[in-house]
Amino acid sequence: MKLTSKNLDQRLDTLYDAVIAGGGAGGLSAAIYLARYGLKCLVIEKGKGRSLWMQELRNYVGLDPHTPGRDLLKHGTDTALHWGADHLRAFVDGVKDQGDYLEIQVKVGKTNPMYVTFKAKYLVAATGIIDILPQLEDMQNVYDYAGYTLHVCMICDGFDMWDQKAILIAGKESQIEAAFVLNWFTPYITVLTNGKFPVSEAMKTRLREHGYPLIETPIARFLGENHQLQGVEFTDGSRIAVTTGLINMGSIYHNHYLKSIPELTWDGENLVTDEFCQTTHPRIFAIGDLKKGVNQVAVAVADGCLAATKIWRLIRRTHPPRVWTERVVAPEPLPAG
Repeated sequence: MKLTSKNLDQRLDTLYDAVIAGGGAGGLSAAIYLARYGLKCLVIEKGKGRSLWMQELRNYVGLDPHTPGRDLLKHGTDTALHWGADHLRAFVDGVKDQGDYLEIQVKVGKTNPMYVTFKAKYLVAATGIIDILPQLEDMQNVYDYAGYTLHVCMICDGFDMWDQKAILIAGKESQIEAAFVLNWFTPYITVLTNGKFPVSEAMKTRLREHGYPLIETPIARFLGENHQLQGVEFTDGSRIAVTTGLINMGSIYHNHYLKSIPELTWDGENLVTDEFCQTTHPRIFAIGDLKKGVNQVAVAVADGCLAATKIWRLIRRTHPPRVWTERVVAPEPLPAG
């Protein structure tokens, strides 16, 4: 059932088997499995997640390589609803442990928001991350290329940068290390700091040894047309010609709502989980980019299956087995002759 501010009151007294925070590929995978296990689940999706910005899913088995992320999300949402999951566009604001269940605090709407609480036996945290982009005066100029020829994931898009003239945009010195991995795909790398941090002499020496120019002048704008990067212009008026790039400036983790749970174990901003994505809190699972691992759609989808299956096993073991109780009815006598 698709929930909105107008009908969600029908579910406020429901004790869900699981609430899934995040309606990306991992969260929708979990919802589909949970629903097909016959469990009551609710997906709470804030919108504009990382998957939405993927222009092409080139590494996902079974899909045309040109499939955009938004198509995957629409199909996954429709499928989850078809099998009986609930879905709500809203923002998960907090979680409280009430012992036998969790309270999921939710903000619905932006202009005049309403605040509601859902109850669930388990929570699947699938809210993921969003990549940090260069902050220019004209951000539309960044959006024109990010996700097309200006990439944020080397694993996803390294092949598409093969032997092209590339830029690496870093947010701090340690992120320049990506240049020495990116060179597997192309050695034609210019490193940009966008004027945000100083670079040590040791790093400058390493870059010179590899032949990688370093430009510390702030970026004014990206050049090109039809999402195809052709160059970069800097605030001093200088320009360089490039055809692709990698943004390596870190990510923002959407995990604030979990910070008040003391039983959780963190590794940086990632949650520590077992092989079924269960955290150190027995009622909370973390999948996709919130847990340690490789940030890929294929991994998140598999995580959704694992978390849903573990939740089903836990719930199933607390229920008595179903018994085939026959009602024996005497058959009518056969007609004579």
